[in-house]
Formats: sequence, structure tokens, C-alpha cells
Amino acid sequence: MTAKSAPGTEKPVVGGRKPPYPYRTFWALVLLAGNFLVAAFYFRILH
Repeated sequence: MTAKSAPGTEKPVVGGRKPPYPYRTFWALVLLAGNFLVAAFYFRILH
């Protein structure tokens, strides 16, 4: 049998060089860019 670790001691995200949530990061950046575009139209920077 293998010993189990105590509850709450596991790492929530495995360490690595890759971002943990690339899909979520992509959509966050898309929405942020859209937000800046709408703000540019609102403040008449773009016509």
C-alpha cells in the first residue's frame, strides 16, 4: 500500500515553465483588447 499525504498539502498547480491556463489567458487578453477598442470609440480617439 502507498501512504497518502495529509489533506491540504498537495500542490494545486504543477510547477513548470508553461503558463497554467493558456486558454483562459488568451480569452482574457482578447476581452481586454476589445475593452480598449470600445473605450477608444467612446473617447473619440477612433472614429
